[in-house]
Amino acid sequence: MANDNGAGAGSVMLAFLVGAVAGAAAALLYAPATGQETREFLGEKAREGRDRATEAAAKGREVINRGRDTVATALERGREAYQQARSSTAASSSSPTSREGA
Repeated sequence: MANDNGAGAGSVMLAFLVGAVAGAAAALLYAPATGQETREFLGEKAREGRDRATEAAAKGREVINRGRDTVATALERGREAYQQARSSTAASSSSPTSREGA
């Protein structure tokens, strides 16, 4: 049997990113460009990467906040339903029509 320690999609994504960075580094080392051009290119790509990471983090926070709101709403509705069910059960057990032999 395979032993899954919860290292599924995260590990695959990390391995993909490491491979992409290694491939990009190898391509830059063998590219026919001057040092200045290469530094400018790397700086541009680093800025683009930072911007994408910032956007992804913002989207992630937004998704987490929406999920948190959804869970809070579901819990509140669950509490309300429980209280209603408890109140209706208590009311029906104390009503005069529920007595046996009447």
